Amino acid sequence: MNRESLIEGIWERDATTWTGSDEAQWLGWLDEPLHIQEQLGSIVDFAEDLHDEVDHVVLCGMGGSSLAPEVLRRSFGVDWFHVLDTTHPRAIRALEAELDLERTFFVSSSKSGSTLETRSHTDYFWEKTGKRGEMFCAITDPGSELEHLARERGFRAVFSGEPSIGGRYSALSPFGIVPAVLMGADAARILERAQEMREACRSGEGNPGYELGSRFGEGWRDGRDKICIADTPGGFGLWAEQLIAESTGKHGKGLVPAPGESAEGTDRQGAVPELPDPYALGAEFFRWEFAIAVAGTYLEINPFDQPDVQAAKDKTNEVLATGQEPALESEGSIDELLAQAKEGDYFCIQAFVEPGAEAEAKLDRVIADVRSRSGLVVTHGYGPRYMHSTGQLHKGGPNTGLFLQVVDDQGDELPIPGRPFGFRRLIRAQAAGDLETLKERGRRVARVQLEDL
Repeated sequence: MNRESLIEGIWERDATTWTGSDEAQWLGWLDEPLHIQEQLGSIVDFAEDLHDEVDHVVLCGMGGSSLAPEVLRRSFGVDWFHVLDTTHPRAIRALEAELDLERTFFVSSSKSGSTLETRSHTDYFWEKTGKRGEMFCAITDPGSELEHLARERGFRAVFSGEPSIGGRYSALSPFGIVPAVLMGADAARILERAQEMREACRSGEGNPGYELGSRFGEGWRDGRDKICIADTPGGFGLWAEQLIAESTGKHGKGLVPAPGESAEGTDRQGAVPELPDPYALGAEFFRWEFAIAVAGTYLEINPFDQPDVQAAKDKTNEVLATGQEPALESEGSIDELLAQAKEGDYFCIQAFVEPGAEAEAKLDRVIADVRSRSGLVVTHGYGPRYMHSTGQLHKGGPNTGLFLQVVDDQGDELPIPGRPFGFRRLIRAQAAGDLETLKERGRRVARVQLEDL
C-alpha cells in the first residue's frame, strides 16, 4: 500500500488497511484529543474542588491505565502523585506508610473495570480509609463492574472512557488526562499539542506519524526488529514499550521495544522521542500511536488486539484456585540461559520484586553484565506490570526472547478484603503462572532469587 492510500485508509477507518477484521472498532483514539477537550472544564473543576482536601493522590491501575500517568508524573516531577501498579506486599506497605490516609485521594482506573490488581488495590484502601466514597473516583468504560461499584459506594466521580479505544491507545483520553489535571498540569496545553500533531498526521507529505511508523516497518522487514528508544527524563519508553509490544507482538512477529539500549547493531533501529518540554507529551503520544498503526500494516497484523495476554491471567487464576502458595524455586541460571542464545535474540528480565533502589542496583548490574557478555539487547520490567505491557510480545511474538524471572522475599501476607488470598499469594501466583505460560509457548526461561544476584 502506498503512502497516500495507507494514510487515507487509517483516517477512513478502513479495516482492510490491516487485516480486515475488527480494526475499525478500535480507532476512537484518532478523534479523542478533540472529544476530551469538551470534557476538560468539568475535569478541571473536579480537581480544583479537591485541592484543599488532599495532600496525596494514588492511582490504582495497570498497563494502559497506569503507564501514561506514570510518564506524566515523572515528566512533571510530581512526587505527591503515586502510581500503584505492583502487587508486592512490601511495596504496598511502604506506600501506605508514606500516606496520611485522611488526606489521600484514590483514583481507581481500569477500562474493563475487572482488572484483578486494580480491584484488589481499590478494595484494600477502601477498607483502610474507612470506606469514604468522597475520597475515591473511578475511570472506566461505561457499564463496567468498576462503574457499578463506584456508584454503589458513592465515589466522588466516575469518568467514562471511550469504548472504541484500547488501553494502550488511551493516553489522550480520560485515562491520561484526568491524572494529568490532578497533578496540576495544564491539560489544555497537552491537548493543544496533541491536536497539532493530529492535524500533521493527516497530511500525505511530512506526516510525522507515518514517517516514524514506516521507518519501524521497513526496519522490521530488514531484520532490525529491536526498537531502541532513547532515554528521556520522564521515562517515555515505559509507555511506548507497551504500545509497541502489545500492538505488534503476535502471530510469531513483532517489534521488540528496548528503552535505553544502544541502537548500534544489525538487528536494531533507534528512535528518539521529541520532548523539548513535558507538554510535548501530547504530540508524542499521538505521533507514536499513529506510527504503530502504520507499522502494523507492514507486519500484516491487527495492531489493536492482544490475543495472548489472557493466557497468563488464566494461568494465574489456576494457581490461585489450588489454594496453595507456589514455591517459586530457582530454575536454571543466567549462564545456562545465555548458552542458548542465537543471533537476533534478546534477553528479558522479568522482576517480581519490590521496586526500589536496592533492586534497581542489582538488576542494573545484571543488565550490564549480560549486555557485555552476550552483545544482546536487554529489556526488563517489573512484574506484574510488564504482564499488562510487554507480556503479549513475550508469548505471541517471535521466539527470540531469553526470559529471566527474578523473585525476592515478599514479606508477610497482606490480606485483600473479600478475597481468599492476599497480595503475597497473588504476586507469587502471577510469577508462577507467567513462567508456566512462557514454557507452554516453548520459550527459553530461567528463574533466580534476587538475593543470589
